[in-house]
Amino acid sequence: MYDHLTIVKHPLVQHKLTLMREKTTSTAVFRQLLREISLLLAYEVTRELEMTTKQVETPLQVMDAPTLRGRKLALISILRAGNGLLDGMLELIPSARVGFVGLYRDEQTLKPHKYYFKVPDQLGERMVIAVDPMLATGNSSAAAIDMLKEAGAKDIRFLCLLAAPEGVARMKEAHPDVPIVTAALDEKLNDLGYIVPGLGDAGDRMFGTK
Repeated sequence: MYDHLTIVKHPLVQHKLTLMREKTTSTAVFRQLLREISLLLAYEVTRELEMTTKQVETPLQVMDAPTLRGRKLALISILRAGNGLLDGMLELIPSARVGFVGLYRDEQTLKPHKYYFKVPDQLGERMVIAVDPMLATGNSSAAAIDMLKEAGAKDIRFLCLLAAPEGVARMKEAHPDVPIVTAALDEKLNDLGYIVPGLGDAGDRMFGTK
């Protein structure tokens, strides 16, 4: 359907996502599940990291062993909900550089507005993974990618928990060179711009706010 979209259908990803969708799931459990599922999604989004070899000495002999090549990758959290995915990914990739893009959505126009931007240096020499649990209208995500490209990023991935067809199409239009990795492609957006069936507001559920 979308050649730039990868849906991770691993049984553990789908099971944990179902638990997160349930409205009775507590804030603490929701937060833990988001951390766990981000680890699993991270395996997929980092599949194409460049490799090289280095010489190591095992207890038995010297060998050329595989290792990551180039500068450490950059994880960019789209605030505030992106921090939930970021925490889990840092457990898997603790050496990654971290940046933040602060955007809020105008509830009337659904357009994004920037309030914060701080990213690692030399983005052009790193794989950059932008994370945000929900790809809804795609306006905020596209705006965040615009900023990352302006900062020099060239090799960008977008990782989300849920995506709506409208958001995927918007990202395809704005940034066809940016692959998207997600756990599910849901049905649609409602009149308020929320993903349906979705799981509600990821930030509110993760932080216990309304």
